[in-house]
Amino acid sequence: MALQTNVLLLVLAYVLLSVLLLVVIAQLRLPRLVKIGAIVLASGFYIVVFYASQGLLGWSAPVVVPARFQVLWTRVIEPNPSRQQPGAVHLWLEELDDANLPSGVPRSYVLPYSPQLAGRVSAAQAEIENGHPQGGRAQFFGSPSDAALPDGLSVDTSMRAAPPGGDAPSGGLLDPAFLGGQSKSVELVPLPRPELPPKGLP
Repeated sequence: MALQTNVLLLVLAYVLLSVLLLVVIAQLRLPRLVKIGAIVLASGFYIVVFYASQGLLGWSAPVVVPARFQVLWTRVIEPNPSRQQPGAVHLWLEELDDANLPSGVPRSYVLPYSPQLAGRVSAAQAEIENGHPQGGRAQFFGSPSDAALPDGLSVDTSMRAAPPGGDAPSGGLLDPAFLGGQSKSVELVPLPRPELPPKGLP
């Protein structure tokens, strides 16, 4: 589903809720000017919601990264205590299917900053700039996952020894990082070759 379609559906959902509330207000014994004001105010917010949603489209999404992906580009923002900025790791990723082929459109994600994750991402970025495509997979906080990687893909032992990026969010259900799906870090590896189907016999 296209991103613009998602934005339109979000606006339509807001419109539906507003219409339902206006129907309820219309049944109440309120002055006519109050009812007219509520209708005008709700109608104005339809436009506000649409343009506010457009302004969000360029930001990195604080959501869980795909299970398997190709790293297209990265950006590490170092923490700045003087400005009370905790830092962040931005990843531009494209999801891969089981055959290591791109299966979606590129999207931008943001993960909480940690020195370990920043180091791994910077190393992956250097490999990309040297012409060596990089891939990866999501992993939970704690020890790296022992799930099997695609055939022919190995992980450097130094990478396995490194702790995952960041500590688990401690704010519970009210922590924006938790709500955004930041209970995962990423494991970065050289991009595996696509698993193409065998060619048919002539």
